[in-house]
Amino acid sequence: MANPAPIEVSYFPGCSMATTAKENNQSLIESCRKMGIHLIDLPDWNCCGSSSAHSIDHRLAFDLACRNLSLAPAGRPLVAACPSCTLRLKHAQHLLKNDAAARARYLELWGRPFDPNLSIRHFFGLLAEVDFGTLLAANSHQRIDLVFAPYYGCMLNRPFALRAGSDHRGIMEKTLGNLGLRPLHWAYASQCCGTFLTVARPDIVTPKVNAIMQGAAESGAECIITACAMCHMNLEVRCTLKNPVPIFHFSEVLSLAFRAGDSRSWFARHLIDPRPLLKSKGLM
Repeated sequence: MANPAPIEVSYFPGCSMATTAKENNQSLIESCRKMGIHLIDLPDWNCCGSSSAHSIDHRLAFDLACRNLSLAPAGRPLVAACPSCTLRLKHAQHLLKNDAAARARYLELWGRPFDPNLSIRHFFGLLAEVDFGTLLAANSHQRIDLVFAPYYGCMLNRPFALRAGSDHRGIMEKTLGNLGLRPLHWAYASQCCGTFLTVARPDIVTPKVNAIMQGAAESGAECIITACAMCHMNLEVRCTLKNPVPIFHFSEVLSLAFRAGDSRSWFARHLIDPRPLLKSKGLM
């Protein structure tokens, strides 16, 4: 079967994907390449204005997000794989659509009018629109025998004003189920991981993380698969349980299935080593 026509999208990596979660970024790029999705980096992108900015200075955070929107070429979707980045970009777009003064400031600062038709999507939104069955049929891949707990975190369905177009729960179960993985229903799939409080208040974050990790183990999961690089980092850094289940980025599992890239290089970056599990399944 011939490969489907390539899909081109503008790609906003964001700070976490470019630094602490490089393995998330690398595996996403490699798996998308195998699926015929061309991620074109947004030129000269900057921080989206996430927690460290918007919790202190709303105007600065708004301007940071708007600058990224001004860099996005027309007629091509803007895709982010980080729920927090997606939230900040879509929230800025929402304000611009509903506030004439904000649009005037945008024009003054960035020298171009706001594009209300720019499509901003989390990667899950893009994945939901492609024919994944056709992609599988057109590309060699391996089946993965893993029982997993899907962990979406709390940002994909926020804020309320954007919820209808931002809640992608179920996409991991559907997509990875087609690759042989078996998802579990469990109580913590959308629980907050503690996000940026991990630095200022680890005393709050650690119990939350331990409850999530314990919940996965008690549900019978062999691993957790995350939708968010920040969630992934918190679960690994703040967990104090003995013998916690391994944690994978969603994109890592895709790359593993498509045999895309050098997975050994990014699995080595994990604080909870997933390689023994993968070796026991004949996947490494």
